[in-house]
Amino acid sequence: MNDRERLLDLQKSAAQAIVNIFETGSALGEYGQVTILRGDTGHLTYGRAQTTLASGNLFILINTYVHALGARYAQELTTYLDRLADKDQNLDHDFQLHDVLRKAGSDPVMIETQNKFFDSVYWVPTLRSADYINVAKALSLAVVFDSRIHGSWHSVRDRTIEQVGKPDEIGEQEWISCYIRMRRDWLASHRNRLLRQTVYRMDAFQELIRMSNWTLNMPFHCRGILIDENILTGSPDARAHEMGLDQVDRQRPVLRIKNPFMSGPDVMDLQRALADQNLDVIDDGVYGSNTQRVVMEWQRMANLQSDGIVGPATWASLKLDNP
Repeated sequence: MNDRERLLDLQKSAAQAIVNIFETGSALGEYGQVTILRGDTGHLTYGRAQTTLASGNLFILINTYVHALGARYAQELTTYLDRLADKDQNLDHDFQLHDVLRKAGSDPVMIETQNKFFDSVYWVPTLRSADYINVAKALSLAVVFDSRIHGSWHSVRDRTIEQVGKPDEIGEQEWISCYIRMRRDWLASHRNRLLRQTVYRMDAFQELIRMSNWTLNMPFHCRGILIDENILTGSPDARAHEMGLDQVDRQRPVLRIKNPFMSGPDVMDLQRALADQNLDVIDDGVYGSNTQRVVMEWQRMANLQSDGIVGPATWASLKLDNP
């Protein structure tokens, strides 16, 4: 790795560490963290990104883990897959599951699974979103990353563009500053009291702007916690909490084989995208065995878990998520 690549990697780790601090109070986060918050529409949340039951992402994460070679807690967690897939809210109070999830957080296989899963689900889309609006500074990426995880990136982005213009028109730093102020106002007045309590995220970004630390040059402090190279070097990627905000932005559903078969425009979009990759798929709008087979073929080509389950990582690999 050359000096430029190393710098970019450190800036990525710093951006992700900021969001980890927002969620866990630690720059490195907690892989085994289980959280239940009254009023959180995401319900049971887990891991360094606190991914949610309600989004369907928790099922995808655990399904990937239990099928990974050497997964220490695969047997115990396999019995929960159907209920996770069905987004069974009774799992909020299944303390046996919570205990297994906490233990699994120390399994190196779970750590690796979360690293790869959340990188594909959150960081790669963050880079696409940044390219889409043409921002590139490390602090800008941290802001986009936080919003994609916390939720409603697209709606607040579009509102900011409508009111002040695009980054190309007013400058990247001015646009990000305006976005942060607008998002803070939106959070502060949100009907969900849990979200009103998260304005500290925007306050922390405003402090970094006040310090003119757009490159996330280390060492620096976020909410009183030190972020420096010694802490981040060799550390796992940081993740964050969805907080149930993903219902505000239109999200693609998790597609898989069910009885009866899943169908509709999202399935058709998937089939057409697969066909664009020169794959032999029947575009009938029904997620049947043919579509599952082709999805698995594409997942292998894209270096994803080849399980035939279309979640955020597979949607993103086909560029069918929102930039």
